[in-house]
Amino acid sequence: MTSLQKVISWIPPLLEGAQVTILLTLTAVCAGLVLSFFLALGKMSSNKALSKFCSGYIFFFRGTPLLMQLYFIYYGLPQISPNLVINDRFLAAFIAFGLNSAAYCAEIIRAAIQSIDKGQFEASRALGLSYAQTMALVIVPQSIRRLIPPVGNEFIMVLKDASLVSIIALTDITKVTRSISSSSASALVYIPAMILYLVITAAFNLVFHKLEKRFSVYNA
Repeated sequence: MTSLQKVISWIPPLLEGAQVTILLTLTAVCAGLVLSFFLALGKMSSNKALSKFCSGYIFFFRGTPLLMQLYFIYYGLPQISPNLVINDRFLAAFIAFGLNSAAYCAEIIRAAIQSIDKGQFEASRALGLSYAQTMALVIVPQSIRRLIPPVGNEFIMVLKDASLVSIIALTDITKVTRSISSSSASALVYIPAMILYLVITAAFNLVFHKLEKRFSVYNA
């Protein structure tokens, strides 16, 4: 079999691995964004207990390696209780990446909200809007425009970090690449694998570049 034929034979399994990588990235970051909104508001809350809890959550997941978090969720939880066993590798990866992404996105959202001029908040309250109405109708809509660049970076970071799931034998691009390399005794498979990562990264960059160009505050 020629080198070209080998490369062609590697494409289908690599594309299957790419589907897992992309799906994990999209679902984990989207779930993280939902959770991060509440974490960000909680950290800024005047309720000290809630603020400390959210701050502690963010500190923990930002201060410990994602690899260890993944290890703990998949291998550690079952040792605490049999009821905590997660047999689905994708689900375990989704939980670890979603919780981790939420911590990073929470800081992104908090910074975006606090970047809005305080006068707008005070003016909204003076007009009779409640705290919730002020956040929902005035502050958050403006903050979203500032979120696009950093959230785009978070997607790219999670996409690359997704290679860590190969340690729990989830068949992402990296796991497939290592399996092919082992079975074919050829390291050339890493070339199309890296190109595939670049293509996916370029696609994400393109999407967020268009969103930033259309909605970013810098182009307002």
